[in-house]
Amino acid sequence: MNNKKNKLTRFLPVLTTVLLGSLVIGCASGPSSSGLQEASAAAQAPARSGAEIWGDTCNRCHNYRDPGSYSDAQWNVAVMHMRVRAKLSGADAKAVLKFLQASN
Repeated sequence: MNNKKNKLTRFLPVLTTVLLGSLVIGCASGPSSSGLQEASAAAQAPARSGAEIWGDTCNRCHNYRDPGSYSDAQWNVAVMHMRVRAKLSGADAKAVLKFLQASN
């Protein structure tokens, strides 16, 4: 029994340090006024056009493709599939799809 109590006594300061450290880190990573200001500024930033998003995002992995090479329905399927892979927001995917369909 003394051996178990001795192990607990040695382990207690380590456990306390870990728990207090977690608490401090959790409090430090909470919302801050600068984070709220950044989010507000991002919401007010002008949206990029579908052409810009297509050029910046799709060209990372693909060569540019003529928008006329696919029908509207085919672009719809391609954009919905690639939205997940490219991690596009819904608004960005819609803008890209609108650009591609208007261009073909």
